Amino acid sequence: MLPFPATERNSAAQHQDPSPMSQPFDLPALASSLADKSPQDILKAAFEHFGDELWISFSGAEDVVLVDMAWKLNRNVKVFSLDTGRLHPETYRFIDQVREHYGIAIDVLSPDPRLLEPLVKEKGLFSFYRDGHGECCGIRKIEPLKRKLAGVRAWATGQRRDQSPGTRSQVAVLEIDGAFSTPEKPLYKFNPLSSMTSEEVWGYIRMLELPYNSLHERGYISIGCEPCTRPVLPNQHEREGRWWWEEATHKECGLHAGNLISKA
Repeated sequence: MLPFPATERNSAAQHQDPSPMSQPFDLPALASSLADKSPQDILKAAFEHFGDELWISFSGAEDVVLVDMAWKLNRNVKVFSLDTGRLHPETYRFIDQVREHYGIAIDVLSPDPRLLEPLVKEKGLFSFYRDGHGECCGIRKIEPLKRKLAGVRAWATGQRRDQSPGTRSQVAVLEIDGAFSTPEKPLYKFNPLSSMTSEEVWGYIRMLELPYNSLHERGYISIGCEPCTRPVLPNQHEREGRWWWEEATHKECGLHAGNLISKA
């Protein structure tokens, strides 16, 4: 059975104006209670506790499912996306398509040119093939995300355990963000789709006729920056289409660095 109800896209929103939590909650207890819940129930709990302080992360790929589920719970859902400056044209068009489809604003984050320009000037546009993707992703992805999350109490991602057996197999439905929290300001991270499989995600997309990135029709499964993403062959894992020149255990760009930190 798929972990979602066959809800029509135009069903009434259950939480038009959710109110944020007034008291701290017991994170281990809440995480335990949500462990076997549906993605919608996990998102509902996130909105109940954080209201409009919850942000949804959208990568421009199949995590449109997360946007759809959140939008049905709160038509004023807050969504952000990262523009690294190196995305496929299809991804840029898809982000605009999602914006128009749901009638929502998407806060598009960009790299700091004061950091990016020296990198390109010194090492060129393809240094990641020589040095690994860490430095480039750090400037194009991690720094803009860190700036964004500095003012956020909670965010939800489209991470799934089946996306990367090497780094995401233990993704929890709710956790303290191990990469972007500070001692003074814990950042709560929800992963509502963590238990869904790729087949279930695409079942949801097809059943509800959601928009999707046209790159998926050309063999792309995991979609990131254009130079670092390629189609995969039948029976290849989706993560083999990302940073194929690096070891599987290093295939995280840093947005979810806690997946690597926990294994250190």
